Amino acid sequence: MAVWIILIIVIIIVIWLVTSYNGFVTLRNKTEEAFSAMDVSLKKRYDLIPNYVETVKGYAKHESGTLERVISARNAAMNASTVEEKIEKDNILSGTLKSLFALSEAYPDLKANQNFLQLQEQLSRIEEEIAGSRRYYNGVVNRFNTKIEMFPGNVVAAIFGFKRKALYEVTEADQRENVKVSF
Repeated sequence: MAVWIILIIVIIIVIWLVTSYNGFVTLRNKTEEAFSAMDVSLKKRYDLIPNYVETVKGYAKHESGTLERVISARNAAMNASTVEEKIEKDNILSGTLKSLFALSEAYPDLKANQNFLQLQEQLSRIEEEIAGSRRYYNGVVNRFNTKIEMFPGNVVAAIFGFKRKALYEVTEADQRENVKVSF
């Protein structure tokens, strides 16, 4: 009789371990999927930025420092290799884009240019996609991180080596301000 009780307890523990492990794998895969979806939107933005900069450059030739910082930040973000590095570099890019948007405000002829207006509209749509992707990514990462920290999930996470994932958050105080995109 005692053997059966021990066997049932062992079976319950094994089922719990398998279920917990599978839950972690599911959430890990969802975080990777969420980041991948966001990465697609970031790639669209990376591809659009050179056109945007070239359009602005035609009107604001003496603002080359701002334009160079935007391109440099774009290249750094594109070449980031880890999720954490990509988040950090993208935050820097977002900050430099704010200065580019502000620069466009100083040039009425630029704001009236049809090509510029189309690029600005595309960039605005892409920024909305990125914001939605970030919210979804952070939601999934939050569930994953919470499961890692809560008992008894933290035991399973430690056994199988599951680690916290980085949230996509604003790190610089000046990036907390709204990006002004005017039409």
